[in-house]
Amino acid sequence: MRSKVTKAIFPVAGMGTRFLPATKSVPKEIMTLVDRPLVQYAIDEARSAGIKEFIFVTSRGKGALEDYFDNAPQLEQELRKKGKTELLEILKSTNMDSGEIAYMRQHKPLGLGHAVWCARRLVGNEPFAVILPDDVIAAEKSCLQQMVEAFEETQSNIVAAMEVPDDKTSSYGILDIKEDMGALVSTKGMIEKPAPGTQPSNLAVIGRYILTPTVLQKLNKKTVGAGGEIQLTDAIDDARNDGEEVYGLRFKGTRYDCGSKAGFLQATVAFALARSDLRDDLLNFIHELVAVDKAAE
Repeated sequence: MRSKVTKAIFPVAGMGTRFLPATKSVPKEIMTLVDRPLVQYAIDEARSAGIKEFIFVTSRGKGALEDYFDNAPQLEQELRKKGKTELLEILKSTNMDSGEIAYMRQHKPLGLGHAVWCARRLVGNEPFAVILPDDVIAAEKSCLQQMVEAFEETQSNIVAAMEVPDDKTSSYGILDIKEDMGALVSTKGMIEKPAPGTQPSNLAVIGRYILTPTVLQKLNKKTVGAGGEIQLTDAIDDARNDGEEVYGLRFKGTRYDCGSKAGFLQATVAFALARSDLRDDLLNFIHELVAVDKAAE
């Protein structure tokens, strides 16, 4: 019987220090791109791929994130009273049914692998997805949906991958390619943040994974890797050493690194320009800024 992916882990325990002082009181994951928080984009992507159970690995100070997915009866009542049905539907799309969502605490910042390991009891003996909300991906068919379709064919570990410039490879996990089949590549290894000039390719792993239960078993070892952290890529490589296949998927879409200020701003502009109600005003504003900048030169 072929396995299906119905559970997803969202590691959201990070402190978001690159966005201080905003993240002093606001979890980074609910900072907004246009009018939706980062985490809503991740949830929508997971739903489009058939995910039914959503597991958040959080930390102290993330209460606002949990509240975001709760019902807001008073607000809904006010919108209903004022006949604002469109806003009411938007609000309802943020609610999660009882039993659909669960929260686990990561008490120490020991790395992505450790965060995924924290959710092991809720995942059980099933394949599962991992989604990093910092990576927002604009795509006609969602990145995770593309990966789920590839998993249905391969029944193997799959990581989302994209080409990066040579001088950026030291910031990523990089695939060592065994066979390049176009969209899919089979791999013989992954190197976490290789030293400049030592990378086996420029195909980088970004924040989407579909993994087998074997990876969770390997994380039980709590092996410390690069940066003194428990690395997810090490556990995936360990599963490969036991004979499991690991594939990289060149997804179709544009990825924005919203864990960085520049990437967050780029995503904000891109998503706003994709909106018919915002595009013209924003374009006019950008053209005015460019004209002023040229005049100043």
